[in-house]
Amino acid sequence: QVQLVESGGGSVEAGGSLRLSCAGFGANLRSYCMGWFRQAPGKEREGVASIYTGAAGSTVYADSVKGRFTISRDNAKNTVYLQMNSLKTEDTAVYYCAARRQYLPPTSYAYRGQGTQVTVSS
Repeated sequence: QVQLVESGGGSVEAGGSLRLSCAGFGANLRSYCMGWFRQAPGKEREGVASIYTGAAGSTVYADSVKGRFTISRDNAKNTVYLQMNSLKTEDTAVYYCAARRQYLPPTSYAYRGQGTQVTVSS
């Protein structure tokens, strides 16, 4: 059973930066495709970024965060990160990390953390 615990959320002014962490327990995250999602009040959940397994660790980003957010993983710490720079007010949301087996489709993230709040003020 994969358990994911996010941390690093908080309040920041527009233009600022935050780094979110997602620590894995009960499984080695290097075997999973990892994703970050977010959900703002009244809006649907949005996929923000994902990172695949393997040495290459290919990444995919939503257009809304390209060039500002970076997803990465530290296998030694069994942790996945989301570095968020140049934050905008529209980035305000609860951010979740999730894990899936890479052979499953992107809609099949079976494990999800409890979320961490990110609030960006103008």
